[in-house]
Formats: sequence, C-alpha cells, structure tokens
Amino acid sequence: MSFAALRRTLATSAAIAAAFTVLTGCASDTGSSDGTIRFALDWTPNTNHTGLYVALQEGYFEDAGLDVSILPYNNTSPDTLVDAGNAEFGISTQSQATFARAAGAATTSVIAPLQHRATGIGVKADRADITRPRDLDGKTYAGFGDPGEVETLQQIIRNDGGTGNFTTVTLGTSAYEAVYSGQADFTVSYFAWEGLEAERNGTPMRYFQYTDYGFPDAYSIVINGNQQWLKDHPDEARKFVKAVQRGYQTAADNPDQAAQDLIDANPGAFTDEDLVRESQRMLAADYMKDANGVVGAQNLETWSGYSGFLFDNGLLAGPDGKPLTQKPDWSEYFTNEYLDAS
Repeated sequence: MSFAALRRTLATSAAIAAAFTVLTGCASDTGSSDGTIRFALDWTPNTNHTGLYVALQEGYFEDAGLDVSILPYNNTSPDTLVDAGNAEFGISTQSQATFARAAGAATTSVIAPLQHRATGIGVKADRADITRPRDLDGKTYAGFGDPGEVETLQQIIRNDGGTGNFTTVTLGTSAYEAVYSGQADFTVSYFAWEGLEAERNGTPMRYFQYTDYGFPDAYSIVINGNQQWLKDHPDEARKFVKAVQRGYQTAADNPDQAAQDLIDANPGAFTDEDLVRESQRMLAADYMKDANGVVGAQNLETWSGYSGFLFDNGLLAGPDGKPLTQKPDWSEYFTNEYLDAS
C-alpha cells in the first residue's frame, strides 16, 4: 500500500472540470434513503484515515446516534462522489478540493485532520550532488501527473535560486523505485509512509520541505461535505464532524491505541503493523495539532496561500473548462462551524 495513490485521483484540471460539469448536472441525491451517512475513502485504509476508524471502533458515531458507512475505495474520486450526492462526506486534500470546487463541485471542507503539508521533495540520502532544491535543475523528476505538481516544484527551485528547469517522467507509484534505483533523481513522498518505508527498507532519503523555501503550507488531508446535505441536515452534520474530530484528536493524543483501532477495523490489510504505528506516531507528533493542541480547524491564510498559488499560475479551471479569471473567495471553500471549538 502506497500513499502515492492518494494523489492520483485527478489527472488534469480540464478533466476535473468536465467530470464535475457532468456529475453536477445529473446529481439529485441529498442523502442516503435510509439515513446512513456515507463516507468515501480516497484509497485503501491507512493512517490518513485513522481518526475515522477510531470514531467507529470507540463508538463515537454510536454515541452521537449516527449510522455511518465507509464506502469501499474505487477509482472514482471522493470529491466526485460527494459532489454527486453519492456520499455525504469524503477524504480529499486541499489541492484536490481546490481544483474540484473551482470546477463547480458543490463541496465544502469541514475539517482538516492534518494541519500541515506532510509531503516533501525526496532524493536518495547518499546523493552528494543534491543538497538543496536548486541542485535539481537539469535532473529528472519521477512524477504522478497531478495538476500543479510541476509548477509547484519549479517555484520551490526558483525560490532557492535555481531556474526550475528539469525533466519530468510520469511513473505513478513506480516513482519511488525509480529514485531508489537511480533511474530518476527526485520525487515527492509522504513523510509518514514512503519516508518511513524507505528508511526501513535500507534506502534512506533526504527531504526538502516546501515551507523551508518560501512555498505556502497546505492541508495534506481535508474532509469534504456535500453542501446541500450540510444545509438540509445541520444537526447530523455537526454531530458527524464532531465525532470525526474526536476520533482524530484521540489519534493525535494516543497514537498507538489509534493505530491499533485502525488495524483492528481492517484485519489483514497491513503486512507491517509496526509501520502503521510508527506512521501514526509521526503524524501525531508533527502534523495533526494546531498551536493549541487541537485537531481540525482551518484558516484563511492556509487556503489563500496554496490555493492562491494555483490560481495565480493559471492552473484552476471553471465548470466550462476554461481558466478562472477571477480569484475565488477562499473563505467559501471551508468552514469551521461544525467543529468543537474546545
């Protein structure tokens, strides 16, 4: 299981715009017929989902009087499912949520389980010729075909004094092996999965964090809700988001127990249970809590920074597939109203 696939959902902004134009036009559901709250995963269960499984295993949803069903992962993005009314909530990222919302998706981010970007530019630790981003000029990037990934890397390299000129090969989940074997020079990894995995497999990596080079931080994980369902079911929405927040707060405060909840809820899914625990500890220590030790809240500065970069670089397309010409109001892309403020 690789977190790389978390970024594989949407290939180009034009494709996103076309997909949401079709799905929004035919969407009519505003909730499941039996009152079940459906949650769409973006990949097979992993530590980005721990808080959700804690809420299930520890009975937080039951305590709130909610019936929650986790939809098995398929090739349809959670943003698409939530927009179409085929799920009430789903896992996303700030990047994917921005592209989807710009393209017309009727979704709103209701909680950010990870407060910071949990990915970085990765090179093999023994590459003495690559010690900072500007050294990546002229090198080969093993990428994933995500919208905005090349422009992001170019900007980071330029911020470090480079030109931002490099070769890109789109390899998907094979990108990591290409870097480990020397067939490519750099890629983008999740610290709490590929980073740990590389170390454990004897191929340690060196990482350049985006914010160290003047690039905006971002929410690596958000949870989107269907706007119409949120409007029609405010009480259930508040109960659900608070239960999820409680689950992720537990995961941040007690990562070993939370990792065990994730493992217990998905028997046989993890071949290396110690990696799951180590991953959850890293997320809890570095990425989940804000300055007050609380999980979940979002702020306008983070949304304006990275999503603003995407707009400023002409990467966002509207429902018609054409580049946006007016900067969105980023405060409309998220809400904290369902969270437990304490």
